[in-house]
Amino acid sequence: MNKIAVLGSGIVGQTLADGFLKHGYSVMRATRQPSKLASWISDAGPKATVGTFAEAAQFGELVVLAVKGTAAEQAVDLAGPQALAGKTVIDATNPIADEPPVHGVLKFFTGPNESLMERLARRAPDASFVKAFSCVGSVWMVNPDFGDVRPTMFICGDSAAAKKQVEHILDTFGWETEDMGSVEAARAIEPLCMLWCIPGMLHNRWTHAFKLLKR
Repeated sequence: MNKIAVLGSGIVGQTLADGFLKHGYSVMRATRQPSKLASWISDAGPKATVGTFAEAAQFGELVVLAVKGTAAEQAVDLAGPQALAGKTVIDATNPIADEPPVHGVLKFFTGPNESLMERLARRAPDASFVKAFSCVGSVWMVNPDFGDVRPTMFICGDSAAAKKQVEHILDTFGWETEDMGSVEAARAIEPLCMLWCIPGMLHNRWTHAFKLLKR
């Protein structure tokens, strides 16, 4: 697995694309407006390319979905369920609504008994979705520095093999992985985005990550 497709032209997509390039992968970023990535592609090096969502989905041996939650279902449609079939898809999205936060708490467009990842999995049923990178800000996604402590990334998905692939990537990116089980666990993982954002929204403090303590 050397070729990574990153669907998304925003900061999360750039951070993860740069992380994969840093660790020796070839990366194609998908965008509907190639001009938005002109400066990135000029600096990213020979292993970086840009294409449409469909082209990137065909290119990637593993696909990363890194778009706004409100655009995630459309992004899967643009990539094409057939192009995603049989591939691991890292879902880094959160169902953040366009409405403003209330006292620092983000609003979601999903309910407590569904997740965005479940919606996405229904649109591309032959892909292996794994929730990851959704419970931390982009600045900490790749090799975060918390001294001697590795922060915890919570993941879930229905394919054990796909989760093993993602665990290897997370280990390379400096994370401890905690597998929370099947796709339904995304109903619990996605709201961690709300919790992570509250200190930032209320106190402009964005320098934290979660750690699961065990004994």
